[in-house]
Amino acid sequence: MLPWAELEQLVAAGDIDTVIVAFTDMQGRLAGKRVSGRFFVDEVATNGADCCSYLLAVDVDLNTVSGYAMSSWDSGYGDMVMTPDLNTLRRIPWLPGTALVLADLAWADGSAVTASPRGILRRQLDRLKERGLVADVATELEFIVFDQSYRQAWASRYRELTPASDYNIDYAILASSRMEPLLRDIRLGMQGAGLRFEVLKGECNQGQQEIGFRYDEALVTCDNHAIYKNGAKEIADQHGKSLTFMAKYDEREGNSCHVHLSLRGTDGSAVFADDSGPHGMSATFRSFVAGQLVTLRELTLFYAPNINSYKRFADASFAPTAVVWGLDNRTCALRVVGHGRNIRVECRVPGGDVNQYLAVAALIAGGLYGIEQELELPPPHAGNAYQARDIERLPATLAEAAALFGNSVVAREAFGEDVVAHYLNNARVEQAAFDAAVTDWERIRGFERL
Repeated sequence: MLPWAELEQLVAAGDIDTVIVAFTDMQGRLAGKRVSGRFFVDEVATNGADCCSYLLAVDVDLNTVSGYAMSSWDSGYGDMVMTPDLNTLRRIPWLPGTALVLADLAWADGSAVTASPRGILRRQLDRLKERGLVADVATELEFIVFDQSYRQAWASRYRELTPASDYNIDYAILASSRMEPLLRDIRLGMQGAGLRFEVLKGECNQGQQEIGFRYDEALVTCDNHAIYKNGAKEIADQHGKSLTFMAKYDEREGNSCHVHLSLRGTDGSAVFADDSGPHGMSATFRSFVAGQLVTLRELTLFYAPNINSYKRFADASFAPTAVVWGLDNRTCALRVVGHGRNIRVECRVPGGDVNQYLAVAALIAGGLYGIEQELELPPPHAGNAYQARDIERLPATLAEAAALFGNSVVAREAFGEDVVAHYLNNARVEQAAFDAAVTDWERIRGFERL
C-alpha cells in the first residue's frame, strides 16, 4: 500500500505521473478516470472527481437503459462524486508510473449513492459493527486462459479460441507450467499492488486456473478482488493472451468464486468457534449459517447476477444445485470448513462473474437475519447433495432469481427499497437482451433442419 507522504514524494520526483480513481460498477468492473499525479495530490484527493451517474445505470455494453430512478434522460444524467478512500491507495506495477485509488460514491450534496456496490457492503458491515462484530473474507476466483489476445478473440466473435492447455489440469504442475510466464506476472503484480498471494493451482477445465490470496477484512478483500480481476485481464493482454471469468464458458466445468466468511469480535475474539458446540460451532455461527441457508434462494440474484451464471448450476459439476449445508462437503451450497479460530462457512454459489461486494453483503444480510431470528441450523447434509430428494434447489434462471429477490422481505429490510428496485431493473435489462438475441445454437439447430 502507498502512504500519502510517499505518494507526494513519488509525484514530485516524476516516478508516478498518473493516478487511476475508480469504483466498481454493477457488473463488477472498475470504472473511473486517469488523472495526473499532481492534480490528484493538489485537488482530487481532497475534493474528489466527478463522473456521470449513468455508470451505475447501464448494461454490460455501457449503453444507457431505462428504468433506473437514479439516472435517466429525464433527470439529465447528472454527476456523482468519486471520493477517494486513501486506505486503498497503491502502486500498479504492471502500468508504469501509475497508482490507483478506489472511491466511494456520493451525490453533490454529500449523500451516499445507495446503489453503489461498495456502499451496499459498507452498510452491512456497519450492521455487524453495531453488534461488535467484524467479517473476515476470502474469495477464490477462477479463470480460463486462452492463447489469443482479447482483440483477436473479439474479431473471431469468441469462436474457436485455443485454451492454454489441452486437457483437465486440476492440480497438474506440468501443464500449468506452460502458463507460468503469465501466471507469475499476475502473482508478482498483485503482490506489488498490496495483495498477499498464497497459492496457485490448475483447475478442471482446459486452461483453467485459480490464484488464492490471503483472507482479510471484508471490505479490503472485496477491494483487492476488484483490482485483481481487472489487473489479471490487463496483464494477460500485455502477454498477447486473454482470460475469462465467465461463470460458464463452455459445457465443461465453470469458473467459480467460492466465498469464505467468518466473524470475529472487534476485540479479536473468535465468535464462530465453540469446542463444546456441535461440530465446534458456536450458537452464533449456527444461527448465522441457518440464516444464510433460509435466504439463499431469495438472495441468489446477488450471488448469480447474469444469464450465464445459471448455466453453471449443474449436477455433478462441483457447482451447487441443492440448498443445503454440509461439513467439508463440496456437493452442498454452503460448506463449513476449518476448526477452532479458523472455522468458517464457504458459499459455493457465486461464479467468476459475481460482483463480490454484493455477494458478501448478501451473505452478511442472510447471516444477520439468522442471528436476529435465532434460527436453528438443521443437521448437516451427508452424502451426495446432487441426488438429495425433497430439498429446495437454487433458482434455475435469472428470471426466477429476480422474482424471488423482488419478493424478499429480508432484501428490502437489509438493502432498502431503492437498492432492490435498482438491481431488479438490472436483471430485467439483462433478461430482455437475452430474450431478444438469436444465438449460434439456434442457427445451427434450425437453419436447415427445422
